[in-house]
Amino acid sequence: MTYDVAIIGGGPSGLMAAISAAEHGAKTILIEKGNQLGKKLAISGGGRCNVTNRLPEKEVIKNIPGNGKFLYSPFSVFNNYDIIDFFEGLGVALKEEDHGRMFPVSNSAQTVVNTLIDRLKDLHVDLRMKTRVKELSLGDRHTIHLEEGTDISARALVLAVGGKSVPRTGSTGDGYPWAIKAGHTVTKLYPTEVPLTSSESFIKDKTLQGLSLRGVGLSVLNETGKKIVTHEMDMIFTHFGVSGPAVLRCSQFVVKTLLKGDKSVSLHLDAFPYLNEEELVQELGKAMKDYPRKSIKNIVREMVPERYAQFLLEKLAVDLDLQGANVSNKILRDLAKILKGFIFSVDGSLSIERAFVTGGGVSIKEVVPTTMESKVKKGLFFCGEILDIHGYTVGYNITSAIVTGRIAGMNAAFRE
Repeated sequence: MTYDVAIIGGGPSGLMAAISAAEHGAKTILIEKGNQLGKKLAISGGGRCNVTNRLPEKEVIKNIPGNGKFLYSPFSVFNNYDIIDFFEGLGVALKEEDHGRMFPVSNSAQTVVNTLIDRLKDLHVDLRMKTRVKELSLGDRHTIHLEEGTDISARALVLAVGGKSVPRTGSTGDGYPWAIKAGHTVTKLYPTEVPLTSSESFIKDKTLQGLSLRGVGLSVLNETGKKIVTHEMDMIFTHFGVSGPAVLRCSQFVVKTLLKGDKSVSLHLDAFPYLNEEELVQELGKAMKDYPRKSIKNIVREMVPERYAQFLLEKLAVDLDLQGANVSNKILRDLAKILKGFIFSVDGSLSIERAFVTGGGVSIKEVVPTTMESKVKKGLFFCGEILDIHGYTVGYNITSAIVTGRIAGMNAAFRE
């Protein structure tokens, strides 16, 4: 069986690559080993699918800290605004939520997936489901050897098989050996957007297990105590460490530091990022004066969750029953200091399979950014999470996948 373009992988980048190739006149086949297309899209955004972000291009790329600058060239051809136009042109009404996040008005990821599949069918793309690739033979024309015993020939091949995170969606790292065999470098793989583990006694004792903190400032510290990165979001203490949006955002910086050989990394937790320390001292002092007969524990629990209030007061060795009228200035300042800067260590993360995003992948130095074609093997293209590009969740990785898929499919169609 002979095609102009063959795409392996039915995730967001593969779906877009197939649509793009077919729209540009190529006889196209999409090969997916699973029984469902767009599995990762279907579960993204809590099942609502955050298709992209309406922030300015520079801000979007800033939120793709893993080699996001590589995307400037692809974005010059097809960017986040083009993604919005693409879906709305196919009849998918989108709405903007906080921080520029774009969701389907239906609030259903399946709307997005079904629309992409319908477009594939309209373009007469050959869809092969439950079809596993055994090996690849790359030459003037590329041959895909299927496990079922048949071969597929194509003048251009797009690898859109994803990374190693969330393997239940089909991302099991199949493409890395193929890329290496083709002569490509695959940089070290590691988990990103992943919960972190800690050996701190309060974690082992489950003192704060299940406790959520809203709108905190969480920072990763370097060995000199300087903040590497800070994210103001929610977080949660777990039985193994910490998780939640702020932790996921910080995780890649922790993991990369640990990969260098450090045994642990310090995190700085600010429960009041919108106040400086002196302002918090004043707030606490006012609360003590307003409730002179109330215990300090009951006063502080109005400002932070009760368990967290008690935990910090015990760390400071403050009597929990101390009345507001008797709280000294030193206690106020010590309390403000720890509320603004509780420091604890983390020493690992959950596995790459339990991460939301894969760090590392096919080296971007070996891929042409304007076409997504391999610099090593003509007619071989890459897109999506197989590449060494990763961003934060809430639409940035999907944006990268769709943009690189669009560019790869279009240029694969142009390949002679």
